[in-house]
Amino acid sequence: MTEIQNIISIVFVVIGIIFMLVGSIGIIRLPDFYARTHSVSKSDTLGIIFVILGLVIYEGVTQSSFKLVLIILFIFLANPVGTHALARAAYKRGLNPFYTDDEIDEEEHK
Repeated sequence: MTEIQNIISIVFVVIGIIFMLVGSIGIIRLPDFYARTHSVSKSDTLGIIFVILGLVIYEGVTQSSFKLVLIILFIFLANPVGTHALARAAYKRGLNPFYTDDEIDEEEHK
């Protein structure tokens, strides 16, 4: 059982690391603040949850696992709410989203 448990936990941790890597690439590649925060919010939340789930599987049923599950719950609730609040504050301060010339032309013709 421990061999399968180790393999499953490693798979979860690797999946989490891949999600966080994609989010980091999104910060570099995406054009504006809103797209970057969206990228980081979704991918890093999933990445952290997968990594911690891998740790829970590795640890087994212990008090530490229960604490890790509580951390997962907190991250699942707090990261999207924090990102939404950050984006809303930026929008209220006047930070406009990035538009291409084609999108601006379409809005003018409406």
